[in-house]
This record gives sequence, C-alpha cells and structure tokens, in this order.
Amino acid sequence: MKVLQINSVSGYGSTGSICEEIAATLESEGHECYIAYGQLTASYKNNFKIGTKIENHLHNLGSRIIGKQGYFTKNGTIKLVTFIEKYKPDVIHLHNLHGNYLNLPILFSFLRNYQGKIVYTLHDCWAFTGKCAHYTSANCYKWQTECNACPQVQKYPSSLFLDYSSEMFRDKKEWLTNLPNLEIITVSNWLESQVRQSFLKEKNIKTIYNWIDIEVFKPIKLEDNSFQKQINTSKFTLLFVSAYWQKDDEKWLNLIQLASNLSEEFQLIIVGNIDKNCKIPKNVIPIGYISSKQKMAELYNIADVYVHLSLEDTFGKVIAEALSCGTPVIVYNTTACPEIVGENCGYVVEKENISQMSESINRIKSNTKDYYSQNCISFVKCNFLKQPNINKTINLYHSTN
Repeated sequence: MKVLQINSVSGYGSTGSICEEIAATLESEGHECYIAYGQLTASYKNNFKIGTKIENHLHNLGSRIIGKQGYFTKNGTIKLVTFIEKYKPDVIHLHNLHGNYLNLPILFSFLRNYQGKIVYTLHDCWAFTGKCAHYTSANCYKWQTECNACPQVQKYPSSLFLDYSSEMFRDKKEWLTNLPNLEIITVSNWLESQVRQSFLKEKNIKTIYNWIDIEVFKPIKLEDNSFQKQINTSKFTLLFVSAYWQKDDEKWLNLIQLASNLSEEFQLIIVGNIDKNCKIPKNVIPIGYISSKQKMAELYNIADVYVHLSLEDTFGKVIAEALSCGTPVIVYNTTACPEIVGENCGYVVEKENISQMSESINRIKSNTKDYYSQNCISFVKCNFLKQPNINKTINLYHSTN
C-alpha cells in the first residue's frame, strides 16, 4: 500500500509529529509513505516540499490583503498534483490544509477525480467553517448554516480589510461534499459532535484520539534535571504552557489574576514565548519556548499540577502529556478539554472561573500529587497510547467506504 500524507509541516509540532509517526508505522508494516508539507523543513526521508518560501509569502500576502486563504500561487500545488499522478498512492491522508502553502481550488479539482481513498484528519474546525479554526470564544455558529459577516475577520487566518467567509464556506462545502471517497477522522468526541452539525455530517466520521509517547512522557527521577537553577522544587509548583503569551489575551489575563490569588508558597512556571509588553509577577517563572519533548517531560514531572488556560481545544495534547507523567490537571469546561481529563485525574472548572481554579489547586495541594498520579497514568494508557491509535488510523486506510 502507498500512502501520501499532506500537512502544513512535517516533524514539527503536534500534527507534524503525528504524520511522521504514522509513516514510521506504515514502513514497519512493509508499506510505502510520503509526506508532502508546506512550511519549514522535514527530517522524514520520503518528503515532498510544496512550493517555495516566496510562494508561502505570496499566499500569506494574498490572504492578508484579499481575505481569502488558499487561492493564490499555483506552481507548488501544480507540482504536487504532478507528483501524486506519478506516485499513484492508494490513500491520500489530509491533515492541516490551511497555513498558506496550497492552492485549494487546484488541489480539490484533482481530488474530485482521484480514485483512491481520501482520509481527512480534522485537527481543528477550519474544514467546515468559512474562515476560522475555532469559533466558541466568538460564540459564532453561522457555520451550521452558512458563514457570513465573520466576527473574527482579523483573527487567524487574518484579513486586513475584506471578508470572504461566505464564499470560502460555499467553496469548502462544494469541494468536500463532492468527494465520494472521503472519510473524516476527528481527534475528540467534542469535535465529532461539531462535525455532525456541519455540511460534513453525511460523511463517515470516526473519532481517533491523538496519542502520547509514554516512553518519553512518564514519571522520571528529578535528581539531575535541566531546570535546577531556575525552579525551586521544594515549592508547590504550577505549570502553564502556551506557544505565545500576549498581554491582552485571555490566557495571560487569567494567569495574572490567578498569580495574585495565590500565596508565596506557590510558584507558577510558564512555558512559551512572552510578549515584551507582559509584566511578569514575582511568583511567575518564565522558561521560554521549549521544543524538546524530554525537557517538557521534566517540567511535567517537576509540576505538582498542570493548569490549562486555553479556551479552545479540539484535543489538548499538553493535557494528556501531563497526565502521562502522573501530574494532575485543571482545565476549563470548554470544547474538548473536559474529556481529556479522566476520573480522579484533576478538575474541570467553569470557564475563566479563577475562584474555582484556586480552590481546585488547594485541593490538589491538600491531597498531594501522589493521590492522583496512578489514575492519570492509567487513563492515558486506556485512551491515548501511540500504537493502538495509529493502528486505528491505518485500519481506516484498509476499510471500504
């Protein structure tokens, strides 16, 4: 069997790692795989780079000025189609198609006549909206009928002036509903429930959770860790993770409020790039962005609790990584976050309710981390193991529509 995966990145971040892990399993079973990607570089040997940096910039410029994403430079996508015709894959597995690297009309014109199976993993909500990857914070559900007058026109993918959400919605609906050999993977039950209210509801939809490498994310000894000079491990430690912390973002505002509510016996560790305009409280220790899985595993182990401040997640991989290390978690009761927290693995609090969050932190402190750890690890092993979930994906390649 030959499989081609298409994603914005290969080997980077959550979706890039997922692509390479699927490819490794396919190879181990005697199959062939290529990963076509649009941004950065790739370590996987069988890769196909879609377009150039200049094309990426032109896509991005067109998206910003015109307000449409995925309609601009053609050369990279034409070369991709030529590659697919030559490679002749049995399965094309789509991942993130947004990210300013594809000409979507050209791609879907080809896919409409493609005779093999098409699997599309939705890592966010972009596929069935006119523009946005998430909509719950904006409380906008126009996608259930037809998008228009987008309330997030200047948010990702941002447009400076124009709103083409209605046209993009109609295009996506036409492209995707006219693929008879399309199957949908959602990464959480919550996301599946949303897709079943969209124009994709007639498709075969299956939830397969993202997975965790429990050989990396596991309880470890901390005698010699990378953060000894930065973190006082004798203090009760809260860990927070975000790719980027911005001054006026809800996550940062919630963090500041929580920090002011907690006494000096608590220390808050934040991972991620920080806006220079953010004023960091005394009890908050900034670590910066970390790409190393091993170093993240150390931080999850150092932490007594992982606090997830995101309001919109279709899975929440950092939640599952913390649990895999035996660290209890606290999440908001929004989107997919609650279903990633198993019984007695932590607490779910109401959206942006800092008082409830403080109470939950104190409850974990009183019970101690050990009270939750085994339940956390067991929940991950029951739901988020790497090989079983990759196998579910590959089994979908073999199944008939």
